[in-house]
Amino acid sequence: MSVTQQFLLDSYRAAQHGGPTPPAPGQHDWQAVREVRDYGRFRAVLAERPARGRVRAALARLTRGSVVRTPRPLP
Repeated sequence: MSVTQQFLLDSYRAAQHGGPTPPAPGQHDWQAVREVRDYGRFRAVLAERPARGRVRAALARLTRGSVVRTPRPLP
């Protein structure tokens, strides 16, 4: 059964019993993403790590360390 079919079945059952209809699928997806992000920041603070910019700083360290800089020859 797909998500849409389950939503339609739940809506039908709610209408039969006089209850509120359930939220549409995908309606609260961004809220869930924000909550996961906030939880990660909270855990970082508890572990005494920076709460913001961790991924960007890690990528900068990786790229800075992997780039081999060779001096240009003098003309």
